[in-house]
Amino acid sequence: MVRILFNTARRLALKIASYGVMHLLVAILVAFAITRDWRLALAVGVVEPFFQTIAYSIHDRVWHRIERRRMLSGVEEASEAVTARLGLMDPAEQTRAHGHHGHGHHGHSHALPRSLKQIALKSMTYGAMHFTVAVLVAFALTRNIGLALTIGLVEPLVQTVFFTIHDRIWTAIEARKAKRAEELAQA
Repeated sequence: MVRILFNTARRLALKIASYGVMHLLVAILVAFAITRDWRLALAVGVVEPFFQTIAYSIHDRVWHRIERRRMLSGVEEASEAVTARLGLMDPAEQTRAHGHHGHGHHGHSHALPRSLKQIALKSMTYGAMHFTVAVLVAFALTRNIGLALTIGLVEPLVQTVFFTIHDRIWTAIEARKAKRAEELAQA
């Protein structure tokens, strides 16, 4: 159990770190393209991703809770969802839909949903959060509202595209690991 918790924490830390590095590079390049000043671009590029990484971590945890909460309807479902998320539940069990006949519940799956609608909504909420943080940080560094709004509009748009790509890559990585675990369990 400790090993599973350690591996889960390690994967989360790697996901956050990879996001931070990606964000840093994109922020510096976008800020330089707008300001043509390397010092200002480096300042924006270092400070803004620091605050965005904190905001991203909170955003990601909130979305995991939202996705989980949509699936849960009781103590049994809650415990099954937790064990599924920690990788303790057999992958076939994770995707099995349960029908609670006589209890007024419809069947459900323990797999976290990743519909296009949810991905789009998650990306849009990320974009709004990112815009707000980017404008505030750019204004604090430049004291120029026009420049702050320009950076705040352009940089989050570019980052939102990279965020979506980053999120899809991590979803694919997690899916491959789950498939490998299933194959090892069947062997």
